[in-house]
Order: sequence, then structure tokens, then C-alpha cells
Amino acid sequence: MIRAARLALALAAAGLTPLAARAGGPEVEVEAAVDALTRAILEADRSALNDLVLDGLSYGHSSGAVQDKAAFVEALASGRSRFPSISLSNRTASVVGDAAIVRHVFDGETVANGKSAPVHIGVLQVWHREAGRWRLLARQAFKL
Repeated sequence: MIRAARLALALAAAGLTPLAARAGGPEVEVEAAVDALTRAILEADRSALNDLVLDGLSYGHSSGAVQDKAAFVEALASGRSRFPSISLSNRTASVVGDAAIVRHVFDGETVANGKSAPVHIGVLQVWHREAGRWRLLARQAFKL
């Protein structure tokens, strides 16, 4: 019991939600993929971004702009758009077969075209399990 409590505290300190702290299940795998995508965005890691999203990606921003995979990855990897900080809260994940729906509130800071701005949006993500791993298929942000 003490070991489980320590693990829960370590996960919380790492910014993972209680959902991700639960043992087992596909929802935990999806949450891990969400966390990996968040790290890849923060680090502008081209390789990780390419691995975590499907070729048919539809990435919708709260402004109404929509990017495909190439545009999404290039904007981050090139540094044209970057995120010095990201925090996800109110996360939920539900899995149906090889599809998962993730919702969360996205708070952070973005820098685009040399201008910094705070971000506070809602996000809906659709993930697809392919060859045993979860990859992002669609994302739509909306203003809160």
C-alpha cells in the first residue's frame, strides 16, 4: 500500500493525472500516448511527433485553422511555433475497440512569430490503435 501511494505521488509530481495512475487497461495506454505527445510538442521532437501521429492527421486549432500531419510537425520542429509550457487538466479517456476519445483542458504558453501568448483551451483528441500502439488521428481545440 505504501509503495502504491509513493507511485501515485511520483506520477502526480510528474504531471500525470489520477487516470494515468490506475493500473492496467487501454485507457492508461492512451494516457501515456497523450503524455508522450505533450513531451514531443514541448521538445519540438520531429521524430517523436512523426511516430505519435497518423499520416491522415487532422489537427484543428481553436482559431479554426486545421493542419495535416506535415504542417503540424513542421510548425513545431522548425521552431515557427513553440510551447515553453503545457499543462493538461480535467483529463478523461474512453476506449471503444481500436479508437479512443480523450478530452482535457490545455493551459500553457505559445510563441509564434516572435510573440508569446497564454493558452487556455479545451481539446478533444481521437486516437487510433495501430499495430499495438496508440497514434493521434484527430484533434480539435475550442475556446473556453
